[in-house]
Amino acid sequence: MTAYAFISGATGGLGKAFAVECASRGWNLFLTDTKPDRLKTLTEGIQRTYGVQVAAYACDLSDYQTRSALFAYMAEMQAAFHMLINVAGVDYEGLFQSRSRDEICSIVRVNIESTLDVTHAVLERTCPGQPLHIITVSSLAAFYPMPVKATYAASKRFLLDFFLALRDEIKEYGSTVTILCPAGMPTTPGSIEGIEAQGLMGHLTTSDVGNVAAKTIDSALRGKAVVIPGFLNQILQFLGGLLPPVSIASMVGNRWRSARKKRPSLQTKPELTRQYSSPTPG
Repeated sequence: MTAYAFISGATGGLGKAFAVECASRGWNLFLTDTKPDRLKTLTEGIQRTYGVQVAAYACDLSDYQTRSALFAYMAEMQAAFHMLINVAGVDYEGLFQSRSRDEICSIVRVNIESTLDVTHAVLERTCPGQPLHIITVSSLAAFYPMPVKATYAASKRFLLDFFLALRDEIKEYGSTVTILCPAGMPTTPGSIEGIEAQGLMGHLTTSDVGNVAAKTIDSALRGKAVVIPGFLNQILQFLGGLLPPVSIASMVGNRWRSARKKRPSLQTKPELTRQYSSPTPG
């Protein structure tokens, strides 16, 4: 039985950074993402550079049947896991009524349903005698009600609350749960556009993905519960907790209205913005 670190959304900016960081530590990898060609390229590159074993399975995590096929493949190869890194997630930016119902439900299916399904499957295949370290990518948005990103922020709040509860459930086995709550990261053209639209504040709250991946893994191995990259982001989270949620929603709404003037795509029906690599909803 070979031990792996499981990473979903592996070919996106943050997922790839986690994959490289794990491989540089000599850990075997089990990678999944929706694009087979990008997954193959990443797998071959990591194997060639770091000499670790890399298993890969292309999977649309938004679909129950394809997730079931992924889990069957894990069982067939008798994979065991010492680390799980839940990266895959989607975000459709824009006013709630401007999104289709399928788009809204896709956020729930990928960010919540698939993350819980993957976590449950990995917990069934832990390494005997070893603790499992779980890292789940939430967001700084989890701490606030966010107009223009209402469903996304709520889905990330769900992940924050759920994994804090799971952390307590599995601590008796020596396992840990760490929730990563970053602000902006320049991982896609859409995310870079969003950062630019927010001006100086967007740049000040942005974090480098490689540095975030390395520090988050270090924090997980130490058993830290929540990681918020960047001192300014930590201050914003603390100050946000001092204000009523209705005031936070109003402030965030005003900020997005200002950003929309610089980012025309937010004024109508914007395209999908992938903060992390993830399955594309059909």
